[in-house]
Amino acid sequence: MPRPFTRACLASALRPVAAAAVLLACASAASAQDARPYDEKLLRLSEVLGAVHYLRELCGADEGQLWRDRMRELMDAEGTSALRRARLTRSFNKGYQGYSRTYRTCTPSAQTAVTRFLAEATQIADGLVHNVP
Repeated sequence: MPRPFTRACLASALRPVAAAAVLLACASAASAQDARPYDEKLLRLSEVLGAVHYLRELCGADEGQLWRDRMRELMDAEGTSALRRARLTRSFNKGYQGYSRTYRTCTPSAQTAVTRFLAEATQIADGLVHNVP
């Protein structure tokens, strides 16, 4: 059964004049309700996983979908709503696409980036595991 707040948002959204403003307010409210104090770190981890997925494949690591699978596990654990899943996906894609524009071949710089990203991902993941209730 829909909560009163949800019913009110939907009813208000049906009025053509106020529809855009009400939907934006409802989305903001839903986003605020779905926010976690560690979201910034989680989004950064998602972005790093996207970059690593691209760069490791580029450099011939032959890991298949390993990093995409790690991202899927993260989304299964933290993607509790469509909005959260979309934000995590957007961050992963940002990392992947950003490095696909920068590197077309595996270079020493790309390999250094992978090493740094793996260290950063480990640090973020350890921080999340040890500091999240």
